[in-house]
Amino acid sequence: MTHGERVKVIRNSLGLTLQSFGRPLGVTKTAICNIEKGNRKLTDQMAKAICRQYNANYDYLMFGDGNMFHELSEAALDELCCRLDESDRSFIKTYITLPPNIRRSLRGNLNAFVESNGSI
Repeated sequence: MTHGERVKVIRNSLGLTLQSFGRPLGVTKTAICNIEKGNRKLTDQMAKAICRQYNANYDYLMFGDGNMFHELSEAALDELCCRLDESDRSFIKTYITLPPNIRRSLRGNLNAFVESNGSI
């Protein structure tokens, strides 16, 4: 699999369009399309930006090694969830691994719920 094909796999797994994937990276949908099709080389700078923005694994993106995305370390999860019970911890762990578009949707629904029911 080429760099471009792996970029496309990452983008599709996040449920993002070419435009919505490229915007936070400061590039157009045409630039992302050209990378995916192999018409434009994936630079190291762009690869690192993709990894930083989307929590992608650099080794997967560049070499096809390992998981597509970094997983949250158990130590980081423990620190994040130090005051939560196991059910809440599981919820947070699942939430963090969701694609950005689904997280945005959930946040929108939660905000609407809080607004309609008053502050919690």
